[in-house]
Amino acid sequence: MLEINAISVTYEHTPIIKNVSLSVGAGEIVAVIGPNGAGKSTLLKAVSGTLPLRAGSVKIGGREVARLPEGERARHIAVVPQARALPGAFTVYQTVLLGRTPYLGWLGRAGQTDLDHVHRALTQTDSHTLSDRAIHTLSGGEQQRVLLARALAQNTPVLLLDEPTSNLDLQYQYSFLSLVRGLATEKGLAVLVVLHDLNLAGLYADRVVLLAGGEVRAVGSPGEVVTEANVREVYHAPVHVIPHPEYGTPLVLPDGVRGIEERRM
Repeated sequence: MLEINAISVTYEHTPIIKNVSLSVGAGEIVAVIGPNGAGKSTLLKAVSGTLPLRAGSVKIGGREVARLPEGERARHIAVVPQARALPGAFTVYQTVLLGRTPYLGWLGRAGQTDLDHVHRALTQTDSHTLSDRAIHTLSGGEQQRVLLARALAQNTPVLLLDEPTSNLDLQYQYSFLSLVRGLATEKGLAVLVVLHDLNLAGLYADRVVLLAGGEVRAVGSPGEVVTEANVREVYHAPVHVIPHPEYGTPLVLPDGVRGIEERRM
């Protein structure tokens, strides 16, 4: 579905992404993890076509993203951004309807097909009861669901999410990623998501990509990538990694943190 082939990105002659290759299949969630400055958000921008590539290619279904006109590109890739740049004066319904922009004719009028996609996206994200609410009145978790609904309304095969849970309370982190997990399976979406929390990546991703210095340091199942050796080397943090008691996924715990040890003595 999504093929990223040896891409490199530079900014003012400085390499930011270096020879990165990975793939995401239909119905699969691939999480990108790594420390601050690793190039995670830059990678998503490069994949979406908003940043030019110095080398390599990004293809969806065999078609090169860089060669697609902007409108057609938006019919292949939907993005849930890190920053909530939501129009405050818009209602939830109007915001989700923006996801249909790539399909509207020159008059910009939404037809029944567009309205059906909006209704479906609102229902899938459990946002239909919020339709008439103004965006600025919503909680962080509700706003994030609306952003996802807008992306789903685009009806694309590929979904990119940039740290979608970074500002959410714990319950909303779990519910949001559970929703994405279900939609990926149900709709056959290829999902590439940047996550700050290694434990969430272990719980929800089929595969994990560890990025550092713009390069792929490891790629594989969560258990293969989220290891004590990898985390210590890349994050420079003392950790223990143990199996989750119920799911068996990697669970990252601090080791030798000053203050915790002193309190236990």
